Amino acid sequence: MSKQPEWITVGALADGFAADNHILPGLDDLAGKSFTLHFANGWQIEHRFEAKGLSWKMADGSAEGEAEYRATSVRPGIYLVDFLKPEDGRSLSVSLVLDIANAAFTAVIGKLPTQQESSGDLFSRALSGAELTTVKAEFFHGSLDRPYSENCCPHALTRELLGLRNQYVYSATETYEHVYLNENFYSWQCLQGVEQGLADTDRCHYYKIAEQLYLFVWREKIVPTLGLVLIDLAAGKTDGKIFGYQGADFSRASNFAVGALAYVLNKTDYR
Repeated sequence: MSKQPEWITVGALADGFAADNHILPGLDDLAGKSFTLHFANGWQIEHRFEAKGLSWKMADGSAEGEAEYRATSVRPGIYLVDFLKPEDGRSLSVSLVLDIANAAFTAVIGKLPTQQESSGDLFSRALSGAELTTVKAEFFHGSLDRPYSENCCPHALTRELLGLRNQYVYSATETYEHVYLNENFYSWQCLQGVEQGLADTDRCHYYKIAEQLYLFVWREKIVPTLGLVLIDLAAGKTDGKIFGYQGADFSRASNFAVGALAYVLNKTDYR
């Protein structure tokens, strides 16, 4: 009988992904630039970039801050900017897809659960009608350096990935398979690596950014995890990050970069 695979923390997962990987190098293209993000909900937030850090400020002066960031580009003119923002003694994940050519953006704000919030059993959550995952993600769209107007942001929910079965090679030792089931769920399994033998079906979100370029976000329920990647099917490449807790005591966040070679294995057309 094969050994029961064991679930690991996000911090341990980061260690496994660290060596000989396909992560894109961070870019300093945005250094010295600033963008005012005009959100559909009325927010206006200025972001000023330097080589290593950024500063942000609400237009109404209600909040401001600084953070280290990572910026990458899987396709010319489109940047993924990722950083952590402290709030109430915890870390919020902030990921911005800056679409320079279309003067548009999508923002994803992620929040990990407290230890108490994640302690309830899945059966009780299911019976109460709650989501099985306690990881939260909010999605916002808007325009860059111009007032927001309807349809100014071309990024939209999509069904184009549904039915695909893809293989992602993150490093010499880490390989995963994804099956995109429907608008709300996908299945994954680790074919090789520190999670080998593990598999699950989790909540996810799909946005089309450009032709054959997708923002894919997933929220795991067993080990509290937020994953976010841009998938470029034309280039066969992904880049993004995984956000969770460093250890089992929920005391410190882990936010590490991931990137993979992407292969489409097959596609199921549902009738």
